[in-house]
Amino acid sequence: MGLDGKLLRLATEQLKEARVRREAEFTRRRREVYARLPRIAEIDAALRRTVADTIACALSTGSDPEAELARIQAENLDLQMERAERLTAAGYPIDYIDDAPECLRCGDTGYRGGKLCTCLLTRYRSAQRAELSSLLKLGEETFDAFRLDYYSSSPDPQSGVSPRQNMELVYEACLHYARKFGPDASNLFFLGGTGLGKTFLSTCIAKVVSENGYSVVYDTAVSIFARFEAEKFGKGPEADEAREDVRRYLSCDLLILDDLGTELTTNFSISILYTLLNTRLMTGKKTIISANYGLEALRERYSPQIMSRLEGEFQVLAFYGKDIRLLRKNL
Repeated sequence: MGLDGKLLRLATEQLKEARVRREAEFTRRRREVYARLPRIAEIDAALRRTVADTIACALSTGSDPEAELARIQAENLDLQMERAERLTAAGYPIDYIDDAPECLRCGDTGYRGGKLCTCLLTRYRSAQRAELSSLLKLGEETFDAFRLDYYSSSPDPQSGVSPRQNMELVYEACLHYARKFGPDASNLFFLGGTGLGKTFLSTCIAKVVSENGYSVVYDTAVSIFARFEAEKFGKGPEADEAREDVRRYLSCDLLILDDLGTELTTNFSISILYTLLNTRLMTGKKTIISANYGLEALRERYSPQIMSRLEGEFQVLAFYGKDIRLLRKNL
């Protein structure tokens, strides 16, 4: 399982900013207390001296360092007690000016023993949820909220299977996919008209997979192809940002490419799609693609090489029935 470099950098920056804000707040508190209670400043300076004296005594080769250590420790304890009494008498909590890290495990560095600390992982997951929320309406979209009663129980004339029976199978496939997502997961290809639940179930999968620690990137076909174009033809910061997005499209654990076929079809866009699919298949990264077209329409639009990968390397899930958005509107 891999982490999204862009979001990890964002989470790291947020952790750093929080640390800077905390340190600034404690600096402000110390100035406030020292101005009001000068004796506290004297005590803190004395406490620092006792620490230095302790170290010096421990390294000393004198005849009786234990007695000197006991004296220093007693002095340190007396100073701490006086400090606490003066602070509480003035209405301050005992630890009001003690600068302590938010995360005691890593000291707010984000790393512990060379590995990411849970505090940084928590910020990373929050950043991932925030990004997905900006593109998907994360909220009601959960597997528990998915409603099969919007789909007709009347058999389809062509397949003999009702939309509801079909969606029961699609739902179970998506639920299993999300819960068991990993290196051995398949790629999914959602096909069907608008308003049939493709984006809803994509969102459900994205939420579960991201919460399980995998990097998930969602974007529309139009936006993805535009970022590839900006990387190739853009200049300066625009090209750098586009290059970062392209890297994420190619390397994330799960890419959800929505609305395939809505982009302007050119030789360049076809080459982008081929590169994207081929790279992710070769590196074992998983992809979910949705399109509002059937396979025949897509064959007319894309090259045989692309269709070979879509039909041969993806599990096709068909969505059919009536537009749920219209059904909701008429209720």
